[in-house]
Amino acid sequence: MKPAPSSLLDASAVGLSGLCLAHCLALPLVAAFSPLLATWAEAEWVHAVVIGMAAPLSIFALWRRGKGLAIIGLSALGLSMLTLGAFHWPSAELETPITVAGSLVLACAHTLNWRRRHAH
Repeated sequence: MKPAPSSLLDASAVGLSGLCLAHCLALPLVAAFSPLLATWAEAEWVHAVVIGMAAPLSIFALWRRGKGLAIIGLSALGLSMLTLGAFHWPSAELETPITVAGSLVLACAHTLNWRRRHAH
């Protein structure tokens, strides 16, 4: 079985960042109209599952074959922010802004990685 190409990994990681953004921004609006969806939207296991998928995928896509410090730094910052937001640190009120910012930073790192790879 061949390993997935780096472009596919970066695209998958950007897609996961998009799902994270949708969860943080759109799902609470939709959940206001459905009590069942509201319960699912606030479930802590959802955050653990998303971090559990995003971290290994990002690490594999970004941190193999010597990347620039900017890409590694952005990815570490984005993953850290996602993790902090998932665990409501420093407060539950800051969960959404920290998570959204982390998702955007991580998507930026993957986009830069993709552009860097295609430039060479």
